[in-house]
Amino acid sequence: MFRNINLLVTFECAARHKSYSLAAVELCISQAAVSQQMRQLERSLETQVFIRKGRQMLLSQQGKSLFESTQKALEIINQGLS
Repeated sequence: MFRNINLLVTFECAARHKSYSLAAVELCISQAAVSQQMRQLERSLETQVFIRKGRQMLLSQQGKSLFESTQKALEIINQGLS
């Protein structure tokens, strides 16, 4: 069972922006913290969620699936808090 929702929040933000730097600004954390959290997420899931091509960042197939699921889950959580 996955236990760290903060990693998913950071992942959703980085995937939406396609940038660790922009995610860091939105989340008010350092770019290094975003990068570290994404390495931790990939290790815990035992899969690569981002494909890095130079400065471009794309989602892998697993990343695309996780992104869609994470967006839905976070939307449900936000609705429950409203």
